[in-house]
Amino acid sequence: MNSFNTAERVTQPGETRSPSAQIVTWQGYDVPRLEQVRFLLSERKLRASGRIVTAGPREQFSGSFEVSVGETGNVTRLLLRTATVSEERQISVSRSSEGAWLVDYGQGAERADFDGAVDVDVQSAVLFNAIPVRRLNLHLEPGEHELPVVYVTLPDLSVKLVRQKYRTVSVGDEHSVVSFESGDFHQDITVDRTGLVVDYPGIAYRI
Repeated sequence: MNSFNTAERVTQPGETRSPSAQIVTWQGYDVPRLEQVRFLLSERKLRASGRIVTAGPREQFSGSFEVSVGETGNVTRLLLRTATVSEERQISVSRSSEGAWLVDYGQGAERADFDGAVDVDVQSAVLFNAIPVRRLNLHLEPGEHELPVVYVTLPDLSVKLVRQKYRTVSVGDEHSVVSFESGDFHQDITVDRTGLVVDYPGIAYRI
């Protein structure tokens, strides 16, 4: 398991710390896919830029993204671009302090409510599982939540509202396990002490 981490020490309750820069890479299980992300972590705040490359026999595309998460753990903005053999696409999804979402494909933003969602998930991009886990501290203490989530598919960048469930299975000194459900799909995800995915069976694992 190789990653660049400038600050390994876990912050204790009541402490403050400067953001730690990290680069982490995940590899897909069943599909030739790599996801590499550089990000800064500070408490619940997160700022990240990453790239996804998929080279499967049924689909080949690349994607790049930038995501910002505020001090409360809520997503404030996602910028996502994809490229296939036939076309390139981009989308901007942002959330105001009042809770309104703006979805912009470059032809003018459309306003949406998304049932009060504060999280965004991107298909097969495991970084985004860390956002609700970190916001709700599910990697540090027991909890269970059903959440409205703004879901973006790849590579077509369609956006829809989904319901996802997160539940703490176990909390450990190094790794914790969080149960994830969305529709008929269910999987137990292993995360580290910062809430980042270590192993997402069937989807991707950290290398």
